[in-house]
Amino acid sequence: MDSFPTRHSLDDPFRLSEAAGLLGITPGELDPDPFLQGIAALEGAVATDLAPVGHRRYLPLLEDSQAGALLVSGDVVPLLPDDETRPRLIVDDVHSALRVLLEWRHPSREADARIHPTAVLGRGVVLGEDVRIGPYAVVESKARLGDGVIVGAHTVIGADVLIGDRCVLHPHVVVYPESILGDDVILHSGVKVGVDGFGYVFEEGEHRKVPQVGRCRIDSGVEIGANTTVDRGSIADTRIGIGTRIDNLVQIGHNVQVGPLSILVSQVGIAGSSRLGEGVVLGGQAGVGGHITIGDGAQIAAQAGIIGDVPAGETYMGFPARPRTEFLRTTAAQGKVRELLRRVRALEEQTAERPDPKGGTDSS
Repeated sequence: MDSFPTRHSLDDPFRLSEAAGLLGITPGELDPDPFLQGIAALEGAVATDLAPVGHRRYLPLLEDSQAGALLVSGDVVPLLPDDETRPRLIVDDVHSALRVLLEWRHPSREADARIHPTAVLGRGVVLGEDVRIGPYAVVESKARLGDGVIVGAHTVIGADVLIGDRCVLHPHVVVYPESILGDDVILHSGVKVGVDGFGYVFEEGEHRKVPQVGRCRIDSGVEIGANTTVDRGSIADTRIGIGTRIDNLVQIGHNVQVGPLSILVSQVGIAGSSRLGEGVVLGGQAGVGGHITIGDGAQIAAQAGIIGDVPAGETYMGFPARPRTEFLRTTAAQGKVRELLRRVRALEEQTAERPDPKGGTDSS
């Protein structure tokens, strides 16, 4: 029994015009219209492959590539070499076009709904239709799983968890008790949802644990990457908004609110009770302090350290993070420090050698 949702590759050849039709490109514009077999990167493509060219950085690879046809971004077309004559599909966004074509050529493989004999189900568990539960998975008492849910091997779902329809929990996921997942949520291997938040008070010479009694809510359409942890709330709920995408190795503290359609890249850390608006983007290794508000559409650069609120729509960089233009000016100024120091030393030497108006040399 498969613990992962899988795809299979179509082996039958296709004409370039078929791919064009899927992308809304008029097939009549293609001449020639070759038969192709697959989609591959420029470096490894063969004569029966369609290869993407989405950025100018890939242009040096064209000369040695054996690809039979190209999928080219419109802004790259003027930069193509004059001798590049291979048939091409021109699109606004190569990545968006690839999504369509890869879904077409690598469709999902349907698997029979099945509960593996080694899986353990507690009392009062409610399962929807077409649920798959893999080897050695545990679903504790009164958990409810919606239709079409896939639970991978060795995954643990705690008591009173609610999971919506068509969710995919890869192997070794842990969903702590009372957590709530909406529809179409994907949790990759090693994700931990609803973990106790980091809450302690120092009393009588020791750190004493503050009970974490809130829940963790993952709204519909969220995807969370491998080995990411999302704490439960201390009193209120931690919540991840609809359609948000979270990369691998991200830490989200207790009571954090992440708005819809946000992007959190790998190794981001968000301390407790911070609030992110809709469409916020946090670059890799960015850190957000506790009790901070980041407005809708704000973008935080990689490795930035956020120690205060960020207005909506702003781009912040650096540590401590500050607006992009201010950061760039400061960085540019730092590059001139060595020259400024040299000039200051030269002025000091000139001053030291300047004659004293009262006679002698000024050596002050």
